[in-house]
Amino acid sequence: MTVGGARVRLAEPVAALSLATDLGMGQPLEQALRTCLLAIAAGSGLGLDGPTRSDTFYFALLRFVGCTSDAHEQAALVGGDEIAYYAGVAPAVMGEMSEYLTFLVRRFSAGAPLVTRARTVGRVLADGTGGAKRSLAIHCEVARMLAVRIGLPPRLGDCFAHVFERWDGKGLPGERSGEAIPVPARIVAAARDVELFHRFGGWEVAADVLRRRRGKAYDPAVADLFLADGERWLAQCAGDSVWDAALAAEPAPWIRIDDARLDAVLEALAHFADLKSPFTRGHSPGVAALAEGAARHAGMDEGEAVSLRRAALVHDLGRTGIPNGIWDKPGPLTRAEWERVRLHPYLTERVLSYAPATAPMAALAGAHHERLDGSGYHRGSPAAMLPPAARILAAADAYQAMTEERPHRPALSPQAAAGELAAEADGGRLDGHAVQCVLAAAGHDRGRRAAWPDGLSDREVEVLRLIARGASYKDVAGRLSISPKTAEHHVAHIYAKIGVSSRAAAALFAMERHLLAD
Repeated sequence: MTVGGARVRLAEPVAALSLATDLGMGQPLEQALRTCLLAIAAGSGLGLDGPTRSDTFYFALLRFVGCTSDAHEQAALVGGDEIAYYAGVAPAVMGEMSEYLTFLVRRFSAGAPLVTRARTVGRVLADGTGGAKRSLAIHCEVARMLAVRIGLPPRLGDCFAHVFERWDGKGLPGERSGEAIPVPARIVAAARDVELFHRFGGWEVAADVLRRRRGKAYDPAVADLFLADGERWLAQCAGDSVWDAALAAEPAPWIRIDDARLDAVLEALAHFADLKSPFTRGHSPGVAALAEGAARHAGMDEGEAVSLRRAALVHDLGRTGIPNGIWDKPGPLTRAEWERVRLHPYLTERVLSYAPATAPMAALAGAHHERLDGSGYHRGSPAAMLPPAARILAAADAYQAMTEERPHRPALSPQAAAGELAAEADGGRLDGHAVQCVLAAAGHDRGRRAAWPDGLSDREVEVLRLIARGASYKDVAGRLSISPKTAEHHVAHIYAKIGVSSRAAAALFAMERHLLAD
């Protein structure tokens, strides 16, 4: 992408993505940016070479990019609000088991009735270390895949495999210790905790944690650097321009990307958002394809069509800030839950507005739930404030969502969705011309592919689509009239063919290759 004659820095959309991971982890915006500043300062203190400092920069921004990969399962485990759980457990993540148990017993679900609280804590304890290892393995696998899609060096994959390892070997997955842990992972583990504990209780609290965890969770050399200079580094992170400071801290040479690479990065951001729920996997690229096609039917020029597609790819980034207990609820939402849902376009807009590379997409992406009669959200904009691109995006998002299963209803057929979309236009909520263009772009005779990727068969693609959206072996068996054992064999063959080991990674593979559309 060319802005003012210069190609875009990869750090810009990556840093915007880091803001979305902040939302998903229940942290204030810019927490990853502050962690990045601290990590780069520590890397300089250690005398790291340029490539390792660059790896540390990007790893600090994307340490939690796998956080959406099992949000659905985590929410079910912890009582619906996985974001609150992640936020609460953050201080204990690199600590001793006793710290984690204290969090569970004293703080987790503290506002819930005693019976509910006991039941939730019991589920988490029963899941135990094995459950934590499974979850982290999924996070790491998906993080590696997304990092590759973004275009980061393959060597960073090793860092993502050891996000939560401890210096003493008692971390997760517990496969490495000491200097066998990649340097960026060692630095960022301490940097993130310094930022966290300083925010909670000031420098003395952060320094106390560094001293207690030195040689246990943290590399002693890294801990000593932070004890010597961390207070000064934190003061440098306290300004109003954390974004600018973090972007300026990227080690040279800066990575710059062209239009094609920008599209790939934006698609990776779309997959990150869509992984949040089994019901939304593949949603954003589907909306993007419809919106771009509708733009061309509407006579928009090439630049307008491309801009609309890009905004559509990232329109749901704000979903990461809303708990899965709301997104995946099978019954009606309460008024309070609806208020949180109404926030997600706002969060999308704010995340995108930070980076010059994504700021032009922000207002349009944030308008995808607006309606002509002012009944939409988050602004409740009237028709006069909604340009043609926003009207097309709203119609494309509505149509795509209607044709996808949701926890409270089955997917509509294309014909039924077309009827619903037309009714929305007749009711004055969606633009009639935008609806016509979206339906023209949707078509109804898509044809058959000559071949599926990686040697997948038709049946394996059917199974992949189902497991990507959360179906169990029993569910797959029922839908395809096969036995659960046969379904299990299909899944094993699929995993072997596409080179993954988890449902989330398989879902990401399916989204990357656009296999989720019927």
